[in-house]
Amino acid sequence: MPMVTVSLSPQQAAGIRAAVDTGGYASSSEVVREALRLWDTARKLGDIKADLLDDESVASGGRCVADMFADHEAQRRRSA
Repeated sequence: MPMVTVSLSPQQAAGIRAAVDTGGYASSSEVVREALRLWDTARKLGDIKADLLDDESVASGGRCVADMFADHEAQRRRSA
């Protein structure tokens, strides 16, 4: 697998560590891969929305990936 280096805020790094430490993920790489899958899905959904709606309504009603990931994590914690 190719190696990529990224910079994270201290809060982001702590969130990743917490996700692994609490047993939700086996490694930080798993957390990042899932976040990227969610990001890719969000981009694809955004493209679909843009096709269905005008650009102005999509921009005003869209959610950022961080919010979607936080919702996803909360759902995982509730179902665990």
